[in-house]
Amino acid sequence: MPFNVRCWMPPPVALAAATIFLTGCAGVGSDALPGACPPVVEYSRAEQARVADEVAALPEDTLIVGWLADYAVLRDQARSCTRR
Repeated sequence: MPFNVRCWMPPPVALAAATIFLTGCAGVGSDALPGACPPVVEYSRAEQARVADEVAALPEDTLIVGWLADYAVLRDQARSCTRR
């Protein structure tokens, strides 16, 4: 190894210090950023009634029913996010 190779390698302490200082800048979570909440699509009463009828007609072991329940939770979370 040539004698000047060590001159081009930053010491491990400098890398650790740079990491600490850069992560200190990330003190704000994404929830605090304006526009971080996803939009909630509003559905008319007629659309909601039609979807309810279609879901009621599905077999009980249909996978989509569980997915729709997850979607409802996500919509509630998005609504509460926009109220903050």
